[in-house]
Amino acid sequence: MSARPAASRRTVLRGVALAPVAGLGLTACGRVEDKPAALTEPVELGAETEVAAGSARLYPDHNVVVSRAEDGTLTAHSTICTHARCPANKLDGTRLICPCHGSEFDVTTGKATREPAVAPLDRLTVEVKDGTIVAAPEA
Repeated sequence: MSARPAASRRTVLRGVALAPVAGLGLTACGRVEDKPAALTEPVELGAETEVAAGSARLYPDHNVVVSRAEDGTLTAHSTICTHARCPANKLDGTRLICPCHGSEFDVTTGKATREPAVAPLDRLTVEVKDGTIVAAPEA
């Protein structure tokens, strides 16, 4: 019968460091209850002039992104990633990037363009009231 090798100091210390979080209900992406909720009521985002034709603007305080087509039509989506419910917080043109796992979305359509997310972003209603962009959950 051969003897098992002794655990290295590094292995023991790593186990000690991880032990306090072992029973906290964590997943690889964090606790579900810590993830932001989707928009539940209408919110005023900003002036209509903040979103130029052919561009998009991120409203991170409300987890909303608004894009404007060349014809002036506004579209809004939730920025909550459909993969792990992280708030996507980087906008590169009309490409929204989630920091958690690298999912990407086309904000003009909401379509997932890079995995791991495959489902589109939640679409929101958007209108302009007295020069202010207002987004709300779809009814």
